[in-house]
Amino acid sequence: MGQLDGRVALVTGGARGQGRAHARALAAQGAHVVVCDIAAQVPTVAYPMATAEDLDETVETIRAAGGMASAATVDVRDSKAVDEVVGRTVAEFGRLDVLVANAGICGFSRVTDISDDSWHDMIETNLGGVFRCVRAVLPHMTGAGYGRIVATSSGAGRGGMATLGHYVAAKWGLIGLIKSVALETARTGVTANVVCPTTVRTPMVVNDASFATFCPGVERPEVDDVVARLAAMDPMGVPWLEPEDVTRAVLYFVTDPGRTSGTVLEVDLATSARRT
Repeated sequence: MGQLDGRVALVTGGARGQGRAHARALAAQGAHVVVCDIAAQVPTVAYPMATAEDLDETVETIRAAGGMASAATVDVRDSKAVDEVVGRTVAEFGRLDVLVANAGICGFSRVTDISDDSWHDMIETNLGGVFRCVRAVLPHMTGAGYGRIVATSSGAGRGGMATLGHYVAAKWGLIGLIKSVALETARTGVTANVVCPTTVRTPMVVNDASFATFCPGVERPEVDDVVARLAAMDPMGVPWLEPEDVTRAVLYFVTDPGRTSGTVLEVDLATSARRT
């Protein structure tokens, strides 16, 4: 028996990385998981994004392990697309119990170099996308008297970071949004919480564009160069988290009996110990 038997979950950004790990874990606990992803390239993003093949592979691995999953191609910048996938999910399964709002993009630029298009895509994906998903699921969850919402922010959402102004703005704003949702739903049976990971070993991080940022002055940096730099930055001397490290925090909120809401859980290799 799983802790989520009979539940229906929607995971955005689920084709790979953290989203894939979350989707697999929710399915392993008995939920039917609707795995959502844009599965296409956003022009302002410098690294290769997830593909339709990645999305299909996530669903296939869940089913191969005995879990229940279906795929949906969704751009969280598009209100109509978000509303439609939520509506289809409720129509097919009669319920929607869990939202893991994980879809996100990243990019490195000084504020003076951020284009209008880059700013728009970053804010509309990382903050607007969470808003659209939460807005779409809340009527169903509050109507049922039960819901678990978990959004992915970042350690970068807890303080300023050079070359990440647009990313930080979105991730910091996301925390304020979810805390507000927690207050609005405090007596409805719905909880809303945030996970804030530090650097995670996913394709968003393991790519040439981010390697060049982490290793300025190093020509064509390799993984070993990046690992050394990141490990030197973290109090624990560990370069990055694995996606499953973040998944444990997500499961904590999803399986909570309903007494934890409006909380930010930092999974960050002790980096938060440096902040007040």
